[in-house]
Amino acid sequence: MTVKLNEAALRHARKLIRDGKVVRDERDDWSEHALPAKKETAWREEHGWSEYARWHLGIDTSENEETKAHYEFPFGDYAKVHRCAVISLESRAAQYDHDEIAKAAKKLLELIDAD
Repeated sequence: MTVKLNEAALRHARKLIRDGKVVRDERDDWSEHALPAKKETAWREEHGWSEYARWHLGIDTSENEETKAHYEFPFGDYAKVHRCAVISLESRAAQYDHDEIAKAAKKLLELIDAD
């Protein structure tokens, strides 16, 4: 398993935050704010894999691009960035030694909290 930073998703997240498309929620809210699997699948089927990719900071290069397993570390609900998602993914990325992703998440969190 090789997980790398998805630079396009990072640019997308920064733009969303700069455009005010962010939910400044609390650390533990992500389990409630993340889309349920069925809704996430419906969204992906409507918007496609390339748009789905833009919402995940991690890419597992050992997995097929047209599988959910290829995409890791979601940062929002496919409409807005969620502060709680960024906190969650930063913690998980650090836990699994994905340092580049954890560092990117920390910078996103700083950008969110700067406003």
